[in-house]
Amino acid sequence: MENSNPEPTKASFEILPLSNSLPFFCKWMLILGLVSLLVGSASAFFLVSLEKVSQLRESNLWFVYFLPFAGFIIGWFYFYYGKNVSKGNNLLLEEIHSPTSIIPIRMAPFVFLGTLVTHLFGGSAGREGTAVQMGGSIAHQLVRFLPMTIKEQQTLIIVGVSAGFASVFGTPLAATIFAIEVIRIGSYRVRSIFPAFLTAYMAHWVCLFWGVNHSHYPKIPFVFSGTVFFCLVALGILSGWVAKLFSMSLHKLSELFQKWILFAPLKPVIGGAILVLFFISGLSPSYLGLGLPTLQLSFTNLLPSETVFLKFLVTVITIGSGFKGGEVTPLFFIGASLGNLFGYFDPSHLVLFVGIGFISVFAGATNTPLACAIMGMELFGWECGIFFILTTGLAYISSGHTSIYQSQIIGKTKPFSQVSDFGKKISELKK
Repeated sequence: MENSNPEPTKASFEILPLSNSLPFFCKWMLILGLVSLLVGSASAFFLVSLEKVSQLRESNLWFVYFLPFAGFIIGWFYFYYGKNVSKGNNLLLEEIHSPTSIIPIRMAPFVFLGTLVTHLFGGSAGREGTAVQMGGSIAHQLVRFLPMTIKEQQTLIIVGVSAGFASVFGTPLAATIFAIEVIRIGSYRVRSIFPAFLTAYMAHWVCLFWGVNHSHYPKIPFVFSGTVFFCLVALGILSGWVAKLFSMSLHKLSELFQKWILFAPLKPVIGGAILVLFFISGLSPSYLGLGLPTLQLSFTNLLPSETVFLKFLVTVITIGSGFKGGEVTPLFFIGASLGNLFGYFDPSHLVLFVGIGFISVFAGATNTPLACAIMGMELFGWECGIFFILTTGLAYISSGHTSIYQSQIIGKTKPFSQVSDFGKKISELKK
């Protein structure tokens, strides 16, 4: 007689019969705890190391002149030993979409050292890409020791991403949503929320346990007027356009380097040389590295109007030519300086405009409006949550089907965008 109650398939965090659920639950609690410990500790070590190399560069600005040489070292190592991990965050997304193999563990030390070298010599890059890649690659190594289904392997990468993001920025709730929102534009892996949430918080606590503190930003009080609302709508739309231009410029420059420079290690040499020429010509050191002091200053003082353009330019050249690091912190800088421009029209609400720009450009560039709105609430307070949701949504829509992550898949087409783009990767869209 045929069994009318077939045994359910094991998949990540699906509901299982009581007889199977307890061992399954215990196994995953151990996995999430181990991932949190490893990734949180790795992020803490990375943040401390990054602060040390940044301080070393700031006290020895002549290091910048060796940026082309540093670029050659990074390019040479990736060309000969790191080709299979050179895709960075895009490799993580591809393994979530279509798992084919275990992410090489070398991704973690390669991106760790590459990012430190980039910052030591003055490249304009971030830290999110490094933490996310370390988190995803470290977590995925457990597949070597534990039998897992395809869905469980996908979940493992997702929780690694959430752990890396949370521990490096100190925003665990935003990290949870980011890890499930960044995979497919406009759609969410709801079943992965609980493990991503738990891992993000534990990794955040591990980072704090090691004595690593995160940047603190001013709380933004709720204010409302017709002028403020108009400015926020304009800033949200403009943030999306800036994010779109950033993504397109980044990928176009990368394509040009790929086309015209046949020996890959020379690409960051050329990019580094251009940045050195800018520095010799008078570019302020504040545009190098993370730029956190200027980012903090933007909340209290009006910045020169060219700030947003200069940070945009040096970041595109740095990342587009092959230096390592993330794009997110530079996007925070670009967005904050964009919002700072609105302070020229209404200085009394400067902190609000800067905070809105901070998260909205990031939302448009990564297609993660909900994660960015929640990040705004975690960083700047919950009072202006409705403003964060409004502006990140507008930035998301106005950026169109573009992204800094070429392997993102369009799970739902945006308003005013091509319906035919549905189901395609960003890299597959017509230029």
